Amino acid sequence: MKFAYRFSNLLGTVYRCGNLNFTCDGNSVISPVGNRVTVFDLKNNKSSTLPLATRYNIKCVGLSPDGRLAIIVDEGGDALLLSLVCRSVLHHFHFKGAVHSVSFSPDGRKFVVTKGNLAQMYHAPGRKREFNAFVLDKTYFGPYDETTCIDWTDDSRCFAVGSRDMSTWVFGAERWDNLIYYALGGHKDAIVACFFEASSLDLYTLSQDGALCVWQCDTLPEDLRLKAPTGWKADLLQREEGEGEEEEEEERETTVRGKATPAAEEQQGKVKYSRLAKYFFNKEGDFNNLTAAAYHKKVHLLVTGFASGIFHLHELPEFNLIHSLSISDQRVASVAINSSGDWIAFGCSGLGQLLVWEWQSESYVLKQQGHFNSMVSLAYSPDGQYIVTGGDDGKVKVWNTLSGFCFVTFTEHSSGVTGVAFTTTGYVIVTSSMDGTVRAFDLHRYRNFRTFTSPRPTQFSCVAVDSSGEIVSAGAQDSFEVFIWSMQTGRLLDVLSGHEGPISGLCFNPMKSVLASASWDRTVRLWDMADSWRTTETLALTSDALAVTFRPDGAELAVATLNSQITFWDPENAVQTGSIEGRHDLKTGRKELDKITAKHSAKGKAFTTLCYSADGQSILAGGMSKFVCIYHVREQILRKKFEISCNLSLDAMEEFLNRRKMTEFGNLALIDQDAAEEGGVAIPLPGVKKGDMSSRHFKPEIRVTSLRFSPTGRCWAATTTEGLLIYSLDAQMLFDPFELDTSVTPARIRAALRQRDFTRAILLAFRLNERKLLQETLEAVPWDEIEVISSSLPDLYVEKVLEFLASSFEVSRHLEFYLIWTQKLLMVHGQKLKSRVGTLLPAVQFLQKSIQRHLDDVSKLCDWNRYNLQYALAVSKQRGLKRPSEPPGSEEEADASEDDDDSLHLLGGGPGHVDGPLA
Repeated sequence: MKFAYRFSNLLGTVYRCGNLNFTCDGNSVISPVGNRVTVFDLKNNKSSTLPLATRYNIKCVGLSPDGRLAIIVDEGGDALLLSLVCRSVLHHFHFKGAVHSVSFSPDGRKFVVTKGNLAQMYHAPGRKREFNAFVLDKTYFGPYDETTCIDWTDDSRCFAVGSRDMSTWVFGAERWDNLIYYALGGHKDAIVACFFEASSLDLYTLSQDGALCVWQCDTLPEDLRLKAPTGWKADLLQREEGEGEEEEEEERETTVRGKATPAAEEQQGKVKYSRLAKYFFNKEGDFNNLTAAAYHKKVHLLVTGFASGIFHLHELPEFNLIHSLSISDQRVASVAINSSGDWIAFGCSGLGQLLVWEWQSESYVLKQQGHFNSMVSLAYSPDGQYIVTGGDDGKVKVWNTLSGFCFVTFTEHSSGVTGVAFTTTGYVIVTSSMDGTVRAFDLHRYRNFRTFTSPRPTQFSCVAVDSSGEIVSAGAQDSFEVFIWSMQTGRLLDVLSGHEGPISGLCFNPMKSVLASASWDRTVRLWDMADSWRTTETLALTSDALAVTFRPDGAELAVATLNSQITFWDPENAVQTGSIEGRHDLKTGRKELDKITAKHSAKGKAFTTLCYSADGQSILAGGMSKFVCIYHVREQILRKKFEISCNLSLDAMEEFLNRRKMTEFGNLALIDQDAAEEGGVAIPLPGVKKGDMSSRHFKPEIRVTSLRFSPTGRCWAATTTEGLLIYSLDAQMLFDPFELDTSVTPARIRAALRQRDFTRAILLAFRLNERKLLQETLEAVPWDEIEVISSSLPDLYVEKVLEFLASSFEVSRHLEFYLIWTQKLLMVHGQKLKSRVGTLLPAVQFLQKSIQRHLDDVSKLCDWNRYNLQYALAVSKQRGLKRPSEPPGSEEEADASEDDDDSLHLLGGGPGHVDGPLA
């Protein structure tokens, strides 16, 4: 099995912090999720996370006007220049300080960053390769406190910067004679946002206390005059003037124009601003901080978000209220409007929520939210199309692996979910929780149809379902018992006693009626379902058992223990067949408050989750570390180690202690700097209405809570502190030949095709293993000769052809052609493939997943067409039954036509309105 797994996608986290951006076409939202960036395609209903990661959480994202480049800045001041076309990093840069915001000029030539109490303007990187992509042009001083926001004029001549010192500064991007800088006051709190009016220098400023000031400028943008050069630049110009008489006359004219006469200065003068109006959002007197704002200059639409979760839509400059709605009780951290002004994106960092709202129809385009607390467990559906996750917040979410969206959330549990499992049909989810219930959910009707309970209240720590889907078992954390229920009746069948510690893991044998239970009492017990749940074997361990799992063929059992070991057992003979020492492979990081080094703290860490690969030859292990390890079971060696995160904003990431944080009074991490603030918004002490003054801010610790291989073997998923990470095989970038020699070349393959020697061409193509060449070779075979070619293929190549067909179903439009290939291969080689069921199972499941997805899509389309045809027939029959004596254009006919129009209007949504990215 190949292990060229690469990071593919991040699910379960849709927004953390930072600013949201719409792409130029307005169809996608760019959202920062921790130290990564996710692009949500709202038209095609897909989400994809870019294959890059910063060292800290992302603070701000700046998008170029053409949508090709993006500048991503993290909390430490490190910046990445990103190409959104090829999804790769072009340049690294460090701003030497925390950056609050970054904004490109509308012409794309420059960009401004706000850092500390100053603003810096850089030349924007071009499309050609440069040694240093970021070249500093000017540094602007003026504000006395931190700068917060930036906005440019439409012609890129000026920009405005807001500050925490309650002032807004207007700077010229060039050396203007009548505008060097201009400071605006009038506010009593920090500036949150400032916006220029379209094709004007008129300005709107918004402060945190909910005040809006409208400023009018007496100068048009085209009236700004360039300042005449002085010093060595003027001397250089004078030297150039002496070169020729004609050039001298022209230079004199330009100099006369550049040097404004006193009379002209009196007429034009300097740029001046005057305040036209001042409006307040909090008219009722409630203390509600304004936290985010966005303005669309063409539509004159102002969107403001507040700390209470309320957002307002106003029309400027009249300040007419259009909408006032509430998202949640958490603060709105970021607001963005797309280019057409139809969709508004809201980000709530407290809930990890991302909303896209269409304000004209008052409907959601996107409504996604991850788990409020950390994810604990996950499970793949049998076809690998869905992933179910359970979290400490008591929610159970189901994610589509193709689109990356959550399409259903179950909230019946009242406490943290500890385990999730799919039945073999793939339409039932079984979950266990600390609230003392085990629930079964139906994915057809999206409801909780079974609730399993124990005779006395207990907390369930794990759950397992047998291969038939009829038996449900759950382990108790406080009573040390294993409970068995019937899925059909919901009755409690048996209570298995014998363990002397909390149950940490359960797993059914996929091939036999045997249940394995792991416990903290240093034993793993095997229970025989056919023999009245009698204990057949008790496997003695050297330490507490933390996880247990069977190999896909049921012939081997793996157990993770507290002493960082993975032991392998033969369940038939109760004999240990091997062990892996994983203490040094965990390589845990050092916490900020640890008194001991990372090397010594690793002695107390262990693997907490295990999973066999689809072919059973390797095992995946993870725990309280940022590493996930893949071991070869037979050789007992480490095959590959994946670093799931490099985010230093999480705890337990550093290997060495940072001496700069040590003072004579102790570690700086002990000082809670944001104790008087909630999400960056200060809470007033007198008459406080919201916020817990005793709450502490802490850094979450990096850990892996659950691991699962996809049944197809193409990818694996891990629930971590950062979310649900998916790693998959990137076949496009991988050159993996098979039995390659010098005779295998693309020229010989095409020569065999021209000679119509299709079998030889296919064998050579699979030995070279180039995807485009494989597609060309298979599609060159006539459909009526597929059966003959299939029968002539050796058994060794049948599995490779099936894998290629499965991957082709996801991208190709030749459905019938590839279905014929699949049918003929399985019909001809079906009997021979039964002997290699273990190795072929991942390929067959991958094939089933691809065909099932097309079945769902085509069946929806067929149903939709069938309903439309039935409706058209009903309308035609209704019109055919009209009285022939009735004149055309009568009142009844008009009523019928109105009814038809109404029906068409109700049906006109199409299937896309049913399957949206709503959860």
